[in-house]
Amino acid sequence: MTISIEDFQKLDIRIGTITSAERLEDSKKLLKLTVDFGEETRTILAGIGKTVEDPTALIGQQAPFLINLEPKELAGVTSEGMMLCASNEDVPVMLTPLTVVKSGSKIS
Repeated sequence: MTISIEDFQKLDIRIGTITSAERLEDSKKLLKLTVDFGEETRTILAGIGKTVEDPTALIGQQAPFLINLEPKELAGVTSEGMMLCASNEDVPVMLTPLTVVKSGSKIS
């Protein structure tokens, strides 16, 4: 399926810096992340818990996030965006910039 450039331009994808990360109780795959986007901080749940042994190792890491997604409650926590990951045989793999960029930088 293809989309128009206008549809792509509706996506607000930004680089965020993870400032805290913890496992959610009763979930094997969800991590609760606090992410700095420069002018705001958001709580985002990411389904990378099975591939991350120590969530605190994510602190300071940068990744792309879709931030204009409608908030969704999962496991009693409201997620205010979505971490974008690659899929390696159905296992999510975190993406990160090669060099540090300003938190909140827009991907276009």
